Amino acid sequence: MAQRSSPALVNQWFANPSKDLLSGLVVAFAMIPEAIAFSGIAGVDPKVGLFGAFCLSLTIAVVGGRMAMITSATGSTALLMTGLVAAGEARGAGLGVQYLMVAGLVTGLLQILWGYLRLAYQMRFVPQGVLSGFVNALALLIFQAQLPQLGLDLHAGGDGHAGGLLPHGGQIPIVWGLVLLGLVIIYGLPRLTRLVPSQLVAIVVLTVISIGFNLDIPSVSSLGTLPDGLPTFAVPFGAGGVPFNLDTLGLVLPTALAISLVGLMETFLTQDILDDKTDTTTNKNVEARGQGIANIVASLFGGMAGCALVGQSVMNVDNGGRTRLSTLFSGVSLLAMILLAGPWLKQIPMAALVAVMISIAVSTADINGLRNLRRIPKSDTSVMLMTFAVTMLTTPHNLALGVLAGVALAGILFSRKVAKVIQVEAIDVSDQERRYRVVGQLFFVSKVYFLQGFDLHDHPERIVIDLSSAHIWDQSGVAALDQVMRKFRLGGSEVSVEGLNDESLDLFERIGGKESAHA
Repeated sequence: MAQRSSPALVNQWFANPSKDLLSGLVVAFAMIPEAIAFSGIAGVDPKVGLFGAFCLSLTIAVVGGRMAMITSATGSTALLMTGLVAAGEARGAGLGVQYLMVAGLVTGLLQILWGYLRLAYQMRFVPQGVLSGFVNALALLIFQAQLPQLGLDLHAGGDGHAGGLLPHGGQIPIVWGLVLLGLVIIYGLPRLTRLVPSQLVAIVVLTVISIGFNLDIPSVSSLGTLPDGLPTFAVPFGAGGVPFNLDTLGLVLPTALAISLVGLMETFLTQDILDDKTDTTTNKNVEARGQGIANIVASLFGGMAGCALVGQSVMNVDNGGRTRLSTLFSGVSLLAMILLAGPWLKQIPMAALVAVMISIAVSTADINGLRNLRRIPKSDTSVMLMTFAVTMLTTPHNLALGVLAGVALAGILFSRKVAKVIQVEAIDVSDQERRYRVVGQLFFVSKVYFLQGFDLHDHPERIVIDLSSAHIWDQSGVAALDQVMRKFRLGGSEVSVEGLNDESLDLFERIGGKESAHA
């Protein structure tokens, strides 16, 4: 089937202007509280997340590979930043943000590299168990990050800044009550109407209550400063920044590598969802390069790195957003609202953001997969648990390591399944001749099962090994066949091999002699 041609440039921007503008405006309302909340998770001022959301939206609208997809600061990337920000602050006050900007630049360069190396094609082979473990770990980490705002932080006593930010004493019951009310609104309002995002309504209601009753509880202003103007260009090196040397690279590289991989995984997952909803096909490698460029731009203008947002992207498409204009306008609307409503935003109680983040954690988790845990294959469950466990047990929690561990286990389990497919059947043609018929794939994992199929202690006069229904894939397969032939010949049998396909024969002739020498 011929691929669809890309829309003309004008259609990519203005094919659906009225719905795109309206959808972008609605999405901007939903992006503001999340950007602020994710800034808190990363340990930076709200303006870092908000500037990141603005710059990422504007840039990806131009260079992205998937129209109408929303890119912003996200929970998965914010969780990976906490350790780096803390390490930077330990080196000097204010350096945490500077190191974070450097990590964003390196992240962007890596993602551009992944795009040119076509990493998206390799990520197609990430099994569902890994994705399930990834989103479940992400959901739990997002929920865990809200516990301090519920008065459940066990490590807050030694940090004065945290002590001023977190609820304490009589504030805790009030915060709990507001969070519960926010969750009721978030999950109850959609049953009545979906015209207005329920998360936005929850924030407005809780803010009105907090201001009306003059409640003494932590608010967004407790996190730090909000933007009072447009972001400005700044390089995080030199005077007032961090040194441009290998020590800086060594500090930020692990975080940047993790963000680049985790960010692309979430982006590609979102891209698949939107492609399915809109019945289109888009280029993930182009999107990877676009994400890299967007993260570089955001970092140069004081914003945190991010990736595609599943919830907001689906919201944009469901509201009629189809072109790049919707993504662009979401970023423009976000910054306009921040500048115009800054004093009001500072008064949003943290309890409102906690309610929003808890709802995001619930929607992020693979609830359906957890419900069907007993029905899915045990191998898939093992992969999901491995991804989840490694993520949660690493310090700091590392989603990238969890994904790598899950993929590794999935590969091992799959290899074991494939290995058992190979069969060796012995047929006695006569007293002097025995024929072994091999069916399946011969490679490093199936080598053991291949060898077990031969009676190497019985040596008839003539032995024929029929490989017409088999394929040799690697050096281990050649070594196994060579070993069988050598042992039969040492026992006095005349051995011949039949049916090798051209690829297997070429591999055997190239390295079979070498294997014989080392056997």
